[in-house]
Amino acid sequence: MFARLRWFIVFLLFLGGGISYLDRAALSIAAPLIAQDLDLDPARLGIVFSSFFFGYALFCFVGGWASDRIGPKNVFTLAMTVWSVFCGLTAAATSIAALLVVRVIFGMGEGPFSATANKVVSNWFPRHEQASAVGLANAGQPIGAALAGPVVGTIAVMAGWRISFIVIAVIGLAWVACWVLFATDRPDQHRWLEDSERETVEKARADAPALSRLPLSAYLRRPAILATAFAFFGYAYILYFFLSWFPSYLTSAQHLSIQKMGVVNAIPWLVGCVGMVLGGFVCDHIYKRTGNPLFARKLILAGSLAIAAVCVALAGVVTGVAAVVALMAISVFFMYLTANTYWAIVLDTVEPGRVGSVGGFVHLIANLAGIVAPAVTGFIVEWTGSFAGAFVLTGAIAILGALSVAVFVRSPAKAAMAPTLMPERLAGAVLPRR
Repeated sequence: MFARLRWFIVFLLFLGGGISYLDRAALSIAAPLIAQDLDLDPARLGIVFSSFFFGYALFCFVGGWASDRIGPKNVFTLAMTVWSVFCGLTAAATSIAALLVVRVIFGMGEGPFSATANKVVSNWFPRHEQASAVGLANAGQPIGAALAGPVVGTIAVMAGWRISFIVIAVIGLAWVACWVLFATDRPDQHRWLEDSERETVEKARADAPALSRLPLSAYLRRPAILATAFAFFGYAYILYFFLSWFPSYLTSAQHLSIQKMGVVNAIPWLVGCVGMVLGGFVCDHIYKRTGNPLFARKLILAGSLAIAAVCVALAGVVTGVAAVVALMAISVFFMYLTANTYWAIVLDTVEPGRVGSVGGFVHLIANLAGIVAPAVTGFIVEWTGSFAGAFVLTGAIAILGALSVAVFVRSPAKAAMAPTLMPERLAGAVLPRR
């Protein structure tokens, strides 16, 4: 039915990622109306933004761990059902307490997405296509965030902010139905897999030497994994500062209307989508030219994250909407240029049976930024009456993350590469070539 079934699976992930960011960005777009309706000051609004990540960060790890054990198809089905239902229940919140409960459980539903998507790529793709596949799978996220402005803004103005959350919930549940119908954990389980594609996957497995079976704790202690997690934290700090507070910054500091803010806010997200897709292909191109996947990941990650950090810091000290939006667009572009590299480093250095768990741990550390960045930004704005300090702090954290990868990420020890993995463990995995 599909000539390239593995890319169709990525397309489903692309759509799922778009819906996930449409869901989570909806609150920041509707925030001025919600704050007025529920009487929330900047500090309390920052806590509401952060509450999502208490559930989200923990379930990044739980979801990745579960994908190793019960398969990514089951994890996605359950997770997206939960997050869609609780996105819709946001419309029923009448107090800050109710909103906090809904946001925490909503976050628990969205937490498994990225680590589980990485597990799907590990199962379905040969090594030389993995960074491209991760980039395309995640490229839906900035598009979803870009659509949140005009979609949520328009619905909120015309029908009220509560209706916008119900509409988005219905879209998410429709995706679940498509996923259940078309997806499988591994290519050999799919009834529509063609012979030519089966040969591609089987050749990738045959060319790959096995890795030793290491306990999860051995990976979580590696400096390379910890440095990647901290750099991912720096990336996420920019992302969640921008996702949570930039719309409010445009309305309060730059005095834009809700409608104009929705359009202007979409510009950096659309530019970021280009960076997301481009980053994966650039990484795979450098890998093919040099034969060194880790060098390709580090070059893109450290360089691009540093540029993103400088631009976001500068955005806090310039004046005028055009200058701020231009700098944030550049920052988001380079931030998203690195988006696939964190996952690709996990794929490069971790055996397939641990990809979900280790990826989930790295994503958990990264998304602690979702707890810290919105709340800290809210308090900075409350105390200083300005966003400038929050912009500069965001840039400083991202710079430290870039430096950590440049210094600490190295190839795993050869001792971890002994061919002791039993043949039955290879059934569902695409192992990396060394």
